[in-house]
Amino acid sequence: MVEAVSSSTRNRGSSRSSSANTGHNDYGRKKCEALAGNSNLNGEDELQMAIGSDKNATKQSCKVAVIGAGAAGLVAARELQREGHEVVVYEEGEKVGGVWLYNSDVEDDPLGLDPNRCSVHSSMYASLRTNLPRELMGYLDYPFLPREGRDVRRFPRHEEVASYLQDFAEEFNLLLLVKFCTKVEYVGIYRGDGNTEADIVNDSSFKQQLLREGCEDLREDSANLETRWVVRTRERRQAVEKERDVLNFATGCEDQVTDVIFDAVVICNGHYSQPRVAWIPGLEKWPGKQMHSHNYRIAEPFRDKVELVTEDGTVHFQDGISCHVDVILHCTGYLYSFPFLDTHGIVTVENSAVGPLFEHVFPPLLAPSLSFVGLPFKVVPFPLFELQSKWIACILSKSSSLPSTKDMMADVQSFEVRLAEEGIPKHYTHNLDSCQFEYDNWLAAQCGSEPIESWRIKMYKVAQKIRKLYPDSYRDIWDDYDLLDEAQSYLLKLKTEKHWK
Repeated sequence: MVEAVSSSTRNRGSSRSSSANTGHNDYGRKKCEALAGNSNLNGEDELQMAIGSDKNATKQSCKVAVIGAGAAGLVAARELQREGHEVVVYEEGEKVGGVWLYNSDVEDDPLGLDPNRCSVHSSMYASLRTNLPRELMGYLDYPFLPREGRDVRRFPRHEEVASYLQDFAEEFNLLLLVKFCTKVEYVGIYRGDGNTEADIVNDSSFKQQLLREGCEDLREDSANLETRWVVRTRERRQAVEKERDVLNFATGCEDQVTDVIFDAVVICNGHYSQPRVAWIPGLEKWPGKQMHSHNYRIAEPFRDKVELVTEDGTVHFQDGISCHVDVILHCTGYLYSFPFLDTHGIVTVENSAVGPLFEHVFPPLLAPSLSFVGLPFKVVPFPLFELQSKWIACILSKSSSLPSTKDMMADVQSFEVRLAEEGIPKHYTHNLDSCQFEYDNWLAAQCGSEPIESWRIKMYKVAQKIRKLYPDSYRDIWDDYDLLDEAQSYLLKLKTEKHWK
């Protein structure tokens, strides 16, 4: 079944000017200086960093699919709706929260290598507490403040974060946008009139066509490319009916498979679900138990056993010599995975890097109709998700605009060259640890938002320092009382002004 697109406008004409192009090229230089830690930007410079912004352009409303209702998907839905877009959020689970929802179930393949395994989305273990203080964890305009009767610690358990996300969804009426128990099985390029499956693009030559249109013709505005998307979903009918307490009526019901056409797709499915397992010679012949940390939940099964922990492909022994072990636990991270996404090779995942992407968000040849939220790691996640979402929403509404396809591709290539010259491995492409706040402020400037508050940056640096000094106890000791007072005063004032619950 195919539903036709119902967005209110189909205008995708260029809104950029020659002066906007000049501004972008100038900022490209300034951005490199900022990322290198040599920024001389002042307030006036930051106001002019918005790429190709045209305040006089007529706003456009798009029909947008958001994939995932975790921390990234929820704030993406809110920002898109605020900007006037029609939003549908697809969530495979029964609740919002994504990776923050604890699930005691584990996969039937402990290493997570079998593609046919019964997969479990969450990697949450029972005793997890946050590694960032709650003052930093929350979205920028919705403080993560303690609530009576819940975990009030600065570094709370995962249940408290899940409750905060539920609070956020309820506060902004986002639950009405979410289709729960609905798995996205396919997202593909669509070039038809919205009435027939025959118009789903399945020709690999489409990539060459986009390359010609986007680069060889030096197209000035990638939004001219009329790219829409078909999203195929499978709704678990029995689960839905069970949620409504009428399970007896659902017995034997088949899942409902639906195709819907969208102007744009925002991918927010997270990157802590697909285990990455390091290759170690001879490991496949070892007869003992192996598992990835994705399937770790509680410590009790490992009591009185000798564990070998592998990190980043290296085996670490405490005393530097060989020893007998009962279990090998792979704490080797996760892979970016988009099994539902078909771009005919335009967007790829190679060596834990998604690309090509302009500023970790837009694939130049498919911008702005396809975007990603939440790929960067070693960051304060929720504020970054919020700012990326604001930018996407503004680009889709034409409140702001992107550089040309050619310029975006050049930016991506320049970034890749710089990584190679500095000897930075490709799997660190999305590691923003050293420049996350510069990146946040750049995003904020694109959509006219305020830069990150200075107390957040200072508090993050102090938290990182304490964590390194006291890795086992940093959650319960701190000495940033002045910053804490400043943060709490700011957040309480914000809560009062916004009238949040």
